[in-house]
Amino acid sequence: MASEQKGDVSMIDPSQLLRPEPVFNDKPIEAFRDYTVDDNDPIRERVRRTYYDMHTNVTVELVKQKREKWLKFNTFKSTIKDALIKLNELVDESDPDTSLPNIVHAFQTAERIRIDHPDDDWFHLTGLIHDLGKVMAFYGEPQWCVVGDTFPWAASGLSLLCTDLRASRTTLTLTTPNTSNTEYGMYEPHCGLDNLLISWSHDEYMYQFLKHNKSKIPEKGLYMIRYHSLYPWHAGGDYRHLTNEKDEQILQWVLEFNKYDLYTKSTKVPDIEALWPYYEKLIDKYIPGVCEW
Repeated sequence: MASEQKGDVSMIDPSQLLRPEPVFNDKPIEAFRDYTVDDNDPIRERVRRTYYDMHTNVTVELVKQKREKWLKFNTFKSTIKDALIKLNELVDESDPDTSLPNIVHAFQTAERIRIDHPDDDWFHLTGLIHDLGKVMAFYGEPQWCVVGDTFPWAASGLSLLCTDLRASRTTLTLTTPNTSNTEYGMYEPHCGLDNLLISWSHDEYMYQFLKHNKSKIPEKGLYMIRYHSLYPWHAGGDYRHLTNEKDEQILQWVLEFNKYDLYTKSTKVPDIEALWPYYEKLIDKYIPGVCEW
């Protein structure tokens, strides 16, 4: 586990503390996000159950209830670093590509962004905290209400688990509920993503958390976080009858982020203890102090 990788940071060459950690894939890109059902594979069964529970239980009323509960930001108080450390104890039950604690994925994503975008420190921090909304799982929320791909509620479209499902690679076909017989469901044409009721998840919570706590992360970083799990839209091309001109710009931001979110998952664990000093500086710059969660 990442928390077991201790070391005396004072004995490390300071120049090495600021270096991007090398990250390499363990498998080819096409092997990621393979949701083929396999009853003999406990990870695949875990993923299948999580999505089944999600699409069984999510309703408009549930989404509204979760927004009402969590967007009061009165559950706990913590620094960003202390919240990230909690992810040492969380394995994402919806992810078929890794069974490592989520904090490992956070640093893998951030470090790969840092290699390709060395001058965009806000982007490095965005990669580090993009999944931090999953701390809801430590405060009573089941993972099916926290992790996984998101979808707009009550709108027509092919809002399936992922693009691979539409290619019939699995029998687990899950669609978005639509309470209307019209193409637009309960929405107006081209009303924009910001006006859709998206299934509740860590994405929306973290976006709203950053707004509430007056983060200095640029708008593009906030939207990368808000929609990085909305795969039916940014990977499947769905819901274009509901999106608007602003969403086309957001799409480019999300696509740039998601290549780091997806393809950096690896069994090679970054030296998290050595990297903390660099990221603590970014936390202090963009979202310092004790935050309301």
